[in-house]
Amino acid sequence: MSARHKVLLLDDDQDLLELYREMLARLPSQPEIHTATSGARAISLLESEPFSLLISDLNMPKMDGLQVLTIVRRKFPQLRTAVMTSVVDAQFRTRAYAMGIDLFLEKPNTSQEITFFLDCIESLLGRELDGGFRGVQSKSLVDIIQLECLSQSSSVLKVTNGALSGKIWFNNGDVIDAESQDLGGEAAFRKILSWKTGNFEILPADPERPRTIFNSYQGLLLESAQALDEAQAQVPEGESAPSPEAAPVLAAESPLAALARFNGVEFVMTVRAGGKFDSWSAENPEQISQWVRQTMQRFRALGDGLQAGQLSQLEGLGPQCHVALVSKADNDLCVGFHRSLSQDLVRETMSKIATKWAS
Repeated sequence: MSARHKVLLLDDDQDLLELYREMLARLPSQPEIHTATSGARAISLLESEPFSLLISDLNMPKMDGLQVLTIVRRKFPQLRTAVMTSVVDAQFRTRAYAMGIDLFLEKPNTSQEITFFLDCIESLLGRELDGGFRGVQSKSLVDIIQLECLSQSSSVLKVTNGALSGKIWFNNGDVIDAESQDLGGEAAFRKILSWKTGNFEILPADPERPRTIFNSYQGLLLESAQALDEAQAQVPEGESAPSPEAAPVLAAESPLAALARFNGVEFVMTVRAGGKFDSWSAENPEQISQWVRQTMQRFRALGDGLQAGQLSQLEGLGPQCHVALVSKADNDLCVGFHRSLSQDLVRETMSKIATKWAS
């Protein structure tokens, strides 16, 4: 049996340390959790025995988190490091990533944020330190982009790969623009995503940057993965091809992936009789599937009561996401759309998706 990972939690709030200890105890890898309430104590523990990961708060008295990380990066260069803070500041974030940390997370409050936090930590513990981008060792650009989007960041991701360089702009978790050499928009995004290694830097947000990309980040990553797969398939035998690194992360083998290629799609789900469901990119699939079943049952009952016939399509517009529903026999299809799409465009796109789904 492999040795358990050792994780060191650093925070000056003892109550929070106990809370985080309980959270991390849920991880499948069941790491051994140690705690420290001061930077000096944390460094002493790191010197006394090997650890796999340090998770540090930023705002602490005497020696703050950035000072601790500066010492840690010098004395323990192979140690994975993560920042978990309630300080939402672009400068802190930029400085921390520039120092080579692996993750920058806000302290979780909701159940969804806690799940995301635990998934990130488990993923970090399960990765090897070979290749990847400096500052987030062993991670691909797909990982970095997903972290920026899921944390709803507004920032600029600068990526360099040898003599090549590019930038990707984020606004509240949406990818809004990209550029690399003479390319812009989605073409630049796909070019940047083809780079396997390099350096990256998180720059402050650029609120004045005009938006040229309206596709969801899930759609962008899926299309980029497909483009890399196609390029690899066209390379003659014996020659090297661009790395299809995005494909395994996206799990593009899902049969629903074909329905997600339409512009603006955030997630796709089918719900069958009996409550079984399949989903692509849904963050809370269990909750969404229950909502789909209940909503369709109510509207079918309403249609029967009004003698209005079978429900053909239902759309709803929300501040975070738009959704549309259609039904076929005992199966229901639910599609989530980016909030920037108009109702007419949601209806038109959903009709195309429903036709493809029914075929």
